[in-house]
Amino acid sequence: MFENWILAVQPDDEPEMPALFSLDEDEDTQNEQYPEVLPILPLKNTVLFPGIVTPITIGRDKSIRAVQHAYNSHRYIGVLSQRDMKIENPTFRDLYSVGTVARILKMLRMPDGSTTAILQGRMRFEVREVMSEEPYLSASIKPLEYAQPKNKLEFRAIISSIRDTARQIIELSPHIPSEAVVMLKNITSDNFLLNFIASNLNIKLEEKQAILEINSLKEKASRILQHMDAELQLLELKDQIEAKVRSDIEKQQRDYFLSQQLKTIQEELGQNPQEEEINALLERAKKKKWSKTVEEVFHREINKLRRVNPQIAEYSIGLTYLETLLDLPWQEYTKDNFDLKRVKRVLDKDHYGLTKVKERILEHLAVLKLKGDMKAPILCLVGPPGVGKTSLGQSIARALRRKYVRMSLGGLHDEAEIRGHRRTYIGAMPGRIIQSLKKCKSSNPVFILDEIDKVGKDFRGDPSSALLEVLDPEQNTTFYDNYLELEYDLSKVLFIATANTLSTIQPALLDRMEVIQIAGYSQEEKMEIAKRHLIPQQRKEHGLKPAQVRITDKALAHIIRHYTAESGVRNLSREIGSVMRYVAKKVAMEEPYDPVIRPEHLHEILGPIKYDTEVYQEQQAPGVAIGLAWTSFGGDILFIEASLNKGSGRLQMTGNLGDVMKESATTALSFIKAHAQELSIDPDIFDKTDVHIHVPEGAIPKDGPSAGITMLTALTSAFTKRSVKPFLAMTGEITLRGKVLPVGGIKEKILAAKRAGLREVLLCKENQKHVAEIEPEYIKGLHFHYVDTMAEVLEIALDIPNPAGQVSASKESGKKSRKRPSKVVQESL
Repeated sequence: MFENWILAVQPDDEPEMPALFSLDEDEDTQNEQYPEVLPILPLKNTVLFPGIVTPITIGRDKSIRAVQHAYNSHRYIGVLSQRDMKIENPTFRDLYSVGTVARILKMLRMPDGSTTAILQGRMRFEVREVMSEEPYLSASIKPLEYAQPKNKLEFRAIISSIRDTARQIIELSPHIPSEAVVMLKNITSDNFLLNFIASNLNIKLEEKQAILEINSLKEKASRILQHMDAELQLLELKDQIEAKVRSDIEKQQRDYFLSQQLKTIQEELGQNPQEEEINALLERAKKKKWSKTVEEVFHREINKLRRVNPQIAEYSIGLTYLETLLDLPWQEYTKDNFDLKRVKRVLDKDHYGLTKVKERILEHLAVLKLKGDMKAPILCLVGPPGVGKTSLGQSIARALRRKYVRMSLGGLHDEAEIRGHRRTYIGAMPGRIIQSLKKCKSSNPVFILDEIDKVGKDFRGDPSSALLEVLDPEQNTTFYDNYLELEYDLSKVLFIATANTLSTIQPALLDRMEVIQIAGYSQEEKMEIAKRHLIPQQRKEHGLKPAQVRITDKALAHIIRHYTAESGVRNLSREIGSVMRYVAKKVAMEEPYDPVIRPEHLHEILGPIKYDTEVYQEQQAPGVAIGLAWTSFGGDILFIEASLNKGSGRLQMTGNLGDVMKESATTALSFIKAHAQELSIDPDIFDKTDVHIHVPEGAIPKDGPSAGITMLTALTSAFTKRSVKPFLAMTGEITLRGKVLPVGGIKEKILAAKRAGLREVLLCKENQKHVAEIEPEYIKGLHFHYVDTMAEVLEIALDIPNPAGQVSASKESGKKSRKRPSKVVQESL
């Protein structure tokens, strides 16, 4: 506001200028006589108010003719503002209908040949009728008068507020001279004051035109005051920002001067903080056992740091890098515990079972003890959740007396998390492997890479590829971190990766690790784990004493069988925790209770049973067979249901089945069609019957070939109307030749059958060796049938006589059946 109070003439060909000043403060315009028809002058980017004087540079031919005609006759001209300033030859449709009658005070011929007219606004008017548009615009006009305010006191208060606000704006605006305050005091006419301020407001043309068109003086004054308040707030905020910036700059200058003075004083006293800091780094470096290459890099960076001003950012970056080099445990190792019997005792005490892993650790220590030096193995523990893969790493570290480091890889997407960022980036830091070694202060810790099967991959890089160098014994002696820009020896680190499944691990990465499968626990193992570890741990966490709670073996078995259905013991620990909380509440509230927890107490403590095994043990209708599945969470039971309907021989499959599982169903149906006569099935029924195969729990994806013999049994059961033998579960892949092929995940599947209370399991003969690996006491009560052909499957499951010609593969030509590598089946439940 008021930025244009200094008179100026525009040098360009703009046809109009903002308002400047008033020559006449309060002339009597009511007694003036104006012609009924006036020439019209369009203005591009401003609005002329009554009483305001402004020079107008005229450039358009019509406008020049209109001004010359008015100047040579009565000197009055109508001034209207354009709606759109981009229009060069406006008509009356392009102009507002309300404007100001202006008196031409003077016409000037400028040196550049243009014409400038000095106009003074006299009064408002409204276009009554358009008279002509050539050779210039002209119209008949209707003068407009202001409605006087009824409440004079309120109007005077608004005018007073406008004066006060205008004075504050002048004080806050650096471009408005202080003399403007005196000019405001000299304006005595309220009407002229409103017009003068309105013409100088820093608002859009449309808003100025709206103020001009207001007929009520009170409403006009209120609108102007509203715009002034908005501008005042903007100026106050701007002033606050400028004051803060000035303060910040002054503080920076002050700090700089003080630091320079302090530096000068310290130099006079013989002190130099920068040199003292560098000397402290050099003293630490004398104790490091690093290689010659690292030492050269360190001293080169020290010399570079001496030349850098401590006030700039590069100094702190260089200092951080040197401190990182000094904090790393270069060739610093903890002494291993070679008392193998003690190591075995520690591992056995912390974890029940897991024999293969413990044997592998003991073998490594034995070789290390005999040879004195050996590259650490890179193990990958694969198994369902809750079997103790991660906690086993802590036990191994404790047994070996090594430092323990755990790094979670779940959801990791950025390669820089492994290799670090280059120092050219702001906020660069080493990768998490180097950071972990720096934290544990040892170069041979037990390093757990948790959830390696859940590493992600996106535009930021592939962390799995970065791990190839880390987990390769031939390469990790020279691991390169982008931040260090040096090679670091990781060969003494005992890396132990954990995973739930191998299918999502990159093949090249999997090839670098020694995979140890950890199967799920049997009920007997869970009982021992609960008694040795879970119950004492939960009892301690809940502040209870052994005399205050005791869970009987029958109650513990009931919890395992009816409240958990898992391969691990994580949910079992939660259920035991619920029992402890129940007892803790009774003890804290001093209520009577039985400290011995029996099976009959569990309904009150844990609620109704969650898993009922009787559903697998009852006699099933024809067309229903029980299969065994392997998942990343352990073994599971699934039903295969088949039904027949009148139709045209169409096969329909539901239950969210994968392609491999659908192919197994198609193969089973083709085998039945090919051997219909041997199975006593009418061959014509296939063309008249639609077959529907369904696997319940349709929301869960399922895939894999191991349901082949189960689908064959269910379909044959439906066609022959024979029920499948009760308490029988099965797993195996089938071929069109009638062979049964081996599948994987046998231990998990058998333990799932045992948990479900089944009594018989039907398997491929080649899977017999996998059953032999399971402890006999864990599968006590289970009877196994080993088969080679699909005819044998139907004979056992449906009591269908073995058709002629379907000889067992083990007897065929007296030869041994050809061995196939075991496949890991993934019915992902």
